[in-house]
Amino acid sequence: MTRLCITSTGPTLDSQLDPRFGRCAYFIFVDSETLQFDAIPNDAAMAAGGAGIRAAQTVVSRGAEVVITGSVGPNAFPALQNSGIRILTTVGGTVRDAIERYRQGSLVDAASAGPAYAGAGYGMGRGMGRGMGRGMGRRGGRGRGYWGPGGW
Repeated sequence: MTRLCITSTGPTLDSQLDPRFGRCAYFIFVDSETLQFDAIPNDAAMAAGGAGIRAAQTVVSRGAEVVITGSVGPNAFPALQNSGIRILTTVGGTVRDAIERYRQGSLVDAASAGPAYAGAGYGMGRGMGRGMGRGMGRRGGRGRGYWGPGGW
């Protein structure tokens, strides 16, 4: 039996894998053989700073042996490694899919930390909107129309 910790967007085995470690919505702690699990909301997700370290402390305190996620940031990575926790990466799918990949041995060991805030996607964008709405459409709407055999 191995105690897995999988980052998740929701509290069930059918929830999507969350690609972020420190700012994931939930940690799903799973027994790799029986699939008995506990879903723990990540209290560090909305922290102004230090989310990775706080998340790592939660995972260590819950006795995880393996973390499965998309990416672990530069502060949490050494904290997990120094605690003897194996870090495996995967992308997409559900928590259940990640467990199956773990059982098959198809997950990859994280060689190094990923970028901080990977996958957050909350930027405002920089498009300047210079299109100015000058599209003409198919016919341009400039004709007078034709009302049948007599003309206009």
